Amino acid sequence: FLETTAYFCMKPKMGEKEVSPHSFFSIWHEFSSDFKDLWKRENKLILQERVKEAEEVCRQKKGKSLYNIRPKHDSGIVSKICSN
Repeated sequence: FLETTAYFCMKPKMGEKEVSPHSFFSIWHEFSSDFKDLWKRENKLILQERVKEAEEVCRQKKGKSLYNIRPKHDSGIVSKICSN
């Protein structure tokens, strides 16, 4: 714990000899909560951008038909029977 506080350059509060775990982790908790909130917000924005891109691709593909629809010809057996 002391090595970690030294790595992050934590200094004890006035009147304390060492950094207490409570003071270190209260700061760490605030940081991690803010980071988590920002992470969720960024992921939401990225997801919205990807959904928009996917919708655009779908619109473009719907505009271009991959197959041709030909009209039905009345030359089959059923049309000959029904016309008589």
